[in-house]
Amino acid sequence: MSQFILRLHLRPAFLVLFGLLLGFGSKTSAQEVNVLCSPALPWCEAIAQAFEEATGIKLNFVRLSSGEALARIRAEKENPTFDVWFGGTGDPHLVAFQEGLTEFYKPSIWESLRPELREQIGERYIPLYLGVLGFGVNESVLAERGAPIPRCWKDLADPVYKGLIAMPNPNTSGTAYTTLATLVQIFGEEEAFDLLKQIHQNVAQYTRSGGAPGLLAGRGDVGIAVQFLHDVIGHIKSGFTLTTVVPCEGTGFEIGGLSLIKGAPNREAAIQFIEWALTPEAQALAATANSFQLPSNTNSPVPPESPRPEEVKLIDYDFATFGSPEVRDRLVERWNNEVFPLPR
Repeated sequence: MSQFILRLHLRPAFLVLFGLLLGFGSKTSAQEVNVLCSPALPWCEAIAQAFEEATGIKLNFVRLSSGEALARIRAEKENPTFDVWFGGTGDPHLVAFQEGLTEFYKPSIWESLRPELREQIGERYIPLYLGVLGFGVNESVLAERGAPIPRCWKDLADPVYKGLIAMPNPNTSGTAYTTLATLVQIFGEEEAFDLLKQIHQNVAQYTRSGGAPGLLAGRGDVGIAVQFLHDVIGHIKSGFTLTTVVPCEGTGFEIGGLSLIKGAPNREAAIQFIEWALTPEAQALAATANSFQLPSNTNSPVPPESPRPEEVKLIDYDFATFGSPEVRDRLVERWNNEVFPLPR
């Protein structure tokens, strides 16, 4: 009899405890969003704090470069842990969409986003910003070696720059893939890979992230950083003495992305974050974190330091071709096989 009474008492207690646990889990999922964040860490930290202050929703993020982010999303296809992919170059966002890893969400302010960005990528991901590819140059380091300032892509192949160049690795960095795709579009694939092999002889370090080469150039470890100009400007604002260069042959650009992960575990919160991230107030946070891309919202303030695309020679970047999974994977694999293994 006593055992029967004990079970009667335990069962309601267990059900209450189980119900509380379920309730806690549902509340947590509704009050948080998990973001895969590809811009520089200070920008990721700024949006995490500001979004929670604005909405009360906790933002958890992991900072990964674009190539690493795509690999992570691919690996988690069957069981996504992230809700939103914030930032990073556009090509991997296009790859993710075509592979069914992300889905297009049309934000309420879609028509307020720059039409030239919307038209380039279609309704496959949301444009977040535009960035221009180029060089960051430490003139003092070059002067010590008696090397001139490079003005063109082909200049980087000159043996005078041996050990003076830092550029990112296309296996992990979206910046590096944009560089690879840009050279293929300017010179054709065979000539581009010949040029990459020559540049490789001068590379002191391939970095995991697109922003790191400018740090190396700013510290004087190298004389030339191949990266987006807004990253170079960010390093200048941080106190480094660098000069921006736009290559004479023309250069590529990125349309940084904002994507909703397919099967997002916190979809409602993810949509709230996407809508917030496109507001002028949210986009203005980039400059406070020394990120000077051109924001996508036409109503967002444009930092005076931001490179203006109309003032540089941009190529007609083929996002459709170079954002396809087959082309991207083939070019990166070719670089892995033909360029990276070469002795330096």
